[in-house]
Amino acid sequence: MIRVILAILILILGVALAIGGIWLISLGGSWGYVILSIPMIISAILLLRRQRSALVAYAIVIIISLIWALWEVGFDWWAMAPREGLIVLLGIIMLLPPVVHSLESKRAGPGQYSIESKSLMGVMVVGVVIAVISFVSKPHEIDGNLAADRMASGPAPADDVEPGEWAAYGRTSAGQRYSPLDQINTDNVGKLEKVWEYHAGDDIHPDLPGSALESTPLIVNDTMYVCTPKSEVIALDPVTGDERWRFDPKLLDLPSGLASYTTCRGVSYDDGSNISVSAASAPLASADEADALLEASRASATQKAAGVAQNILVDRAKPNDPNPLVPGNTTSVNASIRQDCRQRVFITTRDARLIALSAETGVICPGFGGDDGTVNLWQGMPNISPGAYYSTSPGLIADDVIVVGGAINDNVSTTLPSGVVRAFDLATGELVWNFDAANPTATAPIADGETYTENAPNSWSVSSYDADLGLVYVPFGVGSPDQYGVGRSEAEEEYSTSITALDVATGEPRWTFQTVHHDLWDYDVPAQPSLIDLTIEGKKVPALVQPTKQGEVFVLNRATGDPVLPVEEVAVPQSGGIEGEPLSPTQPVSKISFAPKEVTGAQMWGMTPVDQMLCRIDLAKLNYEGRFTPPSENGTLTHPGSFGVLNWGAVAVDPARQMLFSMPVYLGFTAQLVERPDSLEKVVSRPGDDVPIGNENFGAPYGSIVKPFMSRVGLPCQQPPWGYVQGVDLTNGETVYRRVNGTVRDMAPVPLPFKTGVPGIGGPIVTAGGVAFLSGTVDYYVRGYDLANGNEIWRARLPAGGQSTPATYLGRDGRQYLVVVAGGHRYTGTKTGDSVIAYALPEGATATQ
Repeated sequence: MIRVILAILILILGVALAIGGIWLISLGGSWGYVILSIPMIISAILLLRRQRSALVAYAIVIIISLIWALWEVGFDWWAMAPREGLIVLLGIIMLLPPVVHSLESKRAGPGQYSIESKSLMGVMVVGVVIAVISFVSKPHEIDGNLAADRMASGPAPADDVEPGEWAAYGRTSAGQRYSPLDQINTDNVGKLEKVWEYHAGDDIHPDLPGSALESTPLIVNDTMYVCTPKSEVIALDPVTGDERWRFDPKLLDLPSGLASYTTCRGVSYDDGSNISVSAASAPLASADEADALLEASRASATQKAAGVAQNILVDRAKPNDPNPLVPGNTTSVNASIRQDCRQRVFITTRDARLIALSAETGVICPGFGGDDGTVNLWQGMPNISPGAYYSTSPGLIADDVIVVGGAINDNVSTTLPSGVVRAFDLATGELVWNFDAANPTATAPIADGETYTENAPNSWSVSSYDADLGLVYVPFGVGSPDQYGVGRSEAEEEYSTSITALDVATGEPRWTFQTVHHDLWDYDVPAQPSLIDLTIEGKKVPALVQPTKQGEVFVLNRATGDPVLPVEEVAVPQSGGIEGEPLSPTQPVSKISFAPKEVTGAQMWGMTPVDQMLCRIDLAKLNYEGRFTPPSENGTLTHPGSFGVLNWGAVAVDPARQMLFSMPVYLGFTAQLVERPDSLEKVVSRPGDDVPIGNENFGAPYGSIVKPFMSRVGLPCQQPPWGYVQGVDLTNGETVYRRVNGTVRDMAPVPLPFKTGVPGIGGPIVTAGGVAFLSGTVDYYVRGYDLANGNEIWRARLPAGGQSTPATYLGRDGRQYLVVVAGGHRYTGTKTGDSVIAYALPEGATATQ
């Protein structure tokens, strides 16, 4: 019975490979599957006929598969797995005594094997040797160490943030994600232990696939600030994790079909140093009087104050309100508590408000944007529509303004709000300047009754600031539609998918550097630029490090925008797109490039040879001539996909050691343009869908279907590794090391900790202690790495996906803490959660232990 079942399985596999192989050949692909199928079918037939020559035929199957695999992928364990795993397993079953002894003809004596059995055994032994060699090989890694003198360089020069604090999204407005703390180092990081865990309790909306807790906490003045997907702000004790206050903005109800993405990646903190005390506390005469009045107010009206602090309400629009998206005034706050607003926290809400809160109490600060302490971000916007405009990233505090960008619902229509970037006065909330990338010369505050340019390129990520140069550095995306660019204006062509330096006082552009010309691949510049002074050829250079989705990391002079490390314009594919699309003949490639290798059929992957073959067939059917192949009606492989090699998590740069630490990931997507009528008929979304509307591009000639390039069993068609950590010397652009990063423990049906290298979203941080920390992988771990060589030297299990960027700080108890938000993310398939977790060395431990 075993023999018959085995023969049928081998026959089915052989026939499937033969049919699929012929299909692949017809598409210009490999002959390997057809060649492999012939001895496989013969072996199955011989096995059914009870002939021992079936063993020899199957030995030939294994020989062919091994030779083919070595020729295509070499000693690469995970690339070999779909080629050999099932085939070898069937060979092992074939050698079981019930199968061997069921074969007709002369049998070997007791305890002996026939020559046919020995031939198959011998081939299997060779296969095992090749498998062992492949398992210990590391063909995708680069071994290396940063020079010892560079690692011993010590902390970087002091910046404008206290060493023990994390005062902005990237710790400072320079966006380095570097901490000068060194209590936790490579010698003792393995002793880190969980100190406390806080549950934010903000339920993730079941109908919003982009809803996630992915905040990077700020830690300032012995208080931690975290925001939630519902734009709530929570203040915690950073040593104990106890909640101090919580602010709920009472978001307006938004239709789920449009508001598919709801998250908050962080808040902004202002220490009050750039505005006058009188502006912060008027009409009070002095800080002492203000404090006295505040205490008196608290003593006489404790309940009222608590109500104001915890229950700020928004007047919902009345039915006849012509603009239901403009929030009404919040409850007025007595002027006597305005002194609490000397230090403030700013939150950009999911319903497009910018709110100033007292950092001490969480009370809305009156006077910012009016008595309600709120700036309405819909002011001046065209095409007002619920949920179509929002800001997932924190605003940038730059001198006496806060600079705010925003995201729009890409690819819904051609009549969306503007991606304008605006600066508001920190004291009053008044508009100081606006930069509309489709109207770049009109930076003076927009006049009442006028609107910004619809669909203008937007900046949904975080900006950076150089106070000495007076420049704000803004990463821009592209206006909708992403995959169709006919008719874009001259200004849009210049500023789309760029990093642009704006004058902090006026908003006027000083320089712009475009990272993709005529972007058709959703390669928005997704990450905050990192500002760092580099020593190159003995000279100090004010540099800007800009990660991108397509895998290029551009290092520019932040004063001029000129490349510091070489940038070359290379020719890119020009065929296969739609008629009339003005493709750029070249695209910029940096000295630091994490760009993936060109995809080939040999790189296709699966659980078995069959689904691997189907991926090869799918690849052969797609348009693909390399990176920047244009989207097409036939369907195009875009690799990297819109998920990006690097995304909003950015990179971390060490200003003392002048190196970069990153988490590049590799997932291909497919993009297919679908001709659409000039109507509201859906052409790419499922009929009746409420969430989301997909890439319908109402008003454009084409909708687009964009999705990951996956196999029939739900795995990436590309072979692993899918994710790495990588260290780069910023003084010359050379890669120091690259390590496969992450396991499939939380991706696979069975939780096996195979180290394949996995995707992730979120960012790393680095410390003066020589340790980098990262939690963004799709397996549920926070990890510590030796910054010198990239080796993993510590990890801790998380209760959910850690799709966020950690932070580190010095507690009042003298201990250095690491804090991680484990909120997961539906778009990455990770478990969602609400945990904020802090780690530290055991009490009494020192940096030398």
